[in-house]
Amino acid sequence: MAHQRSGSTLEGVKEPHSVSLKVLRLSRPSISIQHPLPTPAPSPPSTSGFPKASASHAYPTSEPDSFILSPLLTLPPAFGSAYVGETFSCTLCANNELLPGSTTAKSISNVRIEAEMKIPSSTEPITLSFGSEDADEEEVKEDKGVDLEPGESLQKVVSFSLKEEGSHVLAVTVTYTETTPMSGKVRTFRKLYQFVCKGCMVVRTKTGILPATSSSEGRRWALEAQLENTGEETITLDTVVLEAREGIRSQGVNWSLFKEAEKVERPILMPGDVQQVIFIVEEVIDENGEGAKEVDGRIGFGILSLGWRGPMGNRGALSTGGLGAKV
Repeated sequence: MAHQRSGSTLEGVKEPHSVSLKVLRLSRPSISIQHPLPTPAPSPPSTSGFPKASASHAYPTSEPDSFILSPLLTLPPAFGSAYVGETFSCTLCANNELLPGSTTAKSISNVRIEAEMKIPSSTEPITLSFGSEDADEEEVKEDKGVDLEPGESLQKVVSFSLKEEGSHVLAVTVTYTETTPMSGKVRTFRKLYQFVCKGCMVVRTKTGILPATSSSEGRRWALEAQLENTGEETITLDTVVLEAREGIRSQGVNWSLFKEAEKVERPILMPGDVQQVIFIVEEVIDENGEGAKEVDGRIGFGILSLGWRGPMGNRGALSTGGLGAKV
């Protein structure tokens, strides 16, 4: 799981801990790729030394299949990349390293896991909450300690929405009570995991003035946006919406104009691809004949919200800063 930094022990005891910590990122699998062998033409008799084309498949089959994607799924071999707009999820597992049936008289109880995320824009870490979906809010809030028998483990799942680029640090603290026939003590250790969050989408915008349709209507602009996939995976754009502020009305001139009955494929962006979208922005004139308010010689339109899906359906979302035009 990313790069583990040397954690600082919060106690001076040199004795090895009876509880270990494993942190694994939760990622969706990918479809396995196969490279089928070409079938010789004409096909040789079965008694020849040529292997069957199906022998190159990653799964057992008797029929040849020249399609490059197999029905098997492949787990990520490494941590992978983390992108702005995605949800970072991982599982935290505290394991009781005492072997079942061992003669040791130690017992492990009151095991607790705490997690924090350090982001580039803040000096204070963000406390992460976790718990199963079926757990009550009071149970999650109390976060009662768990007693672990030898060989048992305590697992927690934590999620965090990535909103900025740069180095992130996941800090995990494990606290437990170690009891022997002679004494009992509370022990704590902490581990740090660092990873870098990169940008997946780059948005470039440009505005142009349009002629008004009538003298009674407000000003009009054309807002163009170029969306570039700077990530390493192919993505499918789900939504591109201009969330207009008060006094502004917008209409997208994109694939969303088509009716539901008309099947239109959503834009698919491979790494490095660029998709251009455009919005018609209009100033709304109220009953008093006033339009949108200007601030420092500029009219604000609103923010551009993007939504996309990865190859296996994982979602991503991103919102820009305030967009507008000079007047």
